[in-house]
Amino acid sequence: MWDRPDFLRLPERSGKPRSSGITHVLDKGSSPAVVDGLLTAAADLVDVVKIGWGIGYLDRALKQRVAAYQRSGVLVCLGGTLVEIAAAQGELLALRRWAAAEGIDALEVSNGLAWLGPGSQRALVAELATDFTVLAEAGAKDAAAPVAGAEWAEEMNADLAAGAAWVIAEGRESGTVGIYDADGAVRAALVEELAGAVPVERVIFEAPVKAQQAWFVRRFGPEVNLGNIAPDDVLPLETLRLGLRADTAVRP
Repeated sequence: MWDRPDFLRLPERSGKPRSSGITHVLDKGSSPAVVDGLLTAAADLVDVVKIGWGIGYLDRALKQRVAAYQRSGVLVCLGGTLVEIAAAQGELLALRRWAAAEGIDALEVSNGLAWLGPGSQRALVAELATDFTVLAEAGAKDAAAPVAGAEWAEEMNADLAAGAAWVIAEGRESGTVGIYDADGAVRAALVEELAGAVPVERVIFEAPVKAQQAWFVRRFGPEVNLGNIAPDDVLPLETLRLGLRADTAVRP
């Protein structure tokens, strides 16, 4: 265990396993060296890793990647696009068997491609939650799709009731859709509407950009759940959470 210095007064942060203050990392096919470097430097700060899109389906080293994360107490999740494609092709059972054989702990359920019919996402969450930790995403990946906070909140609460461990507010890896404008600015009114209707400790806000991360830390504090964090940004994000960066530092 690393003996971290303790001479500064910093905000309280819960330790792993955390139920809030989640750091959800997007793995876009990182090399084994990058995975090892991340875990050496910051395993205690990473709670969930999503193996993005359909990368897991192509990764010859998937089982080793999953095992490395799990040895450090990190939940490993397949991306919602892969789950959505499998469901649309009638191959959900095959996906479940394969994911379990690879050691996957969690699945993301989304309707970002808009291929699932009304109510299908809830049923999918309930079905998958019997074997996996489920993260359910609200919002479309299409920047032109209308954003309705009340509908998002209704979807999120329904997914939680169906068995999702967390719900994800869509922002993509670009941070330019969903809870963000095209220029990456936070849609503050939308976020406030969601936070007022859904338990905020159960919401993971996708926030791939530093300015977005800082906004959420200032608004909700160090224990806010943030997702789609790049591996290289895990330690910088923690400095934002703890006020060790100008963006969130508070003068004593």
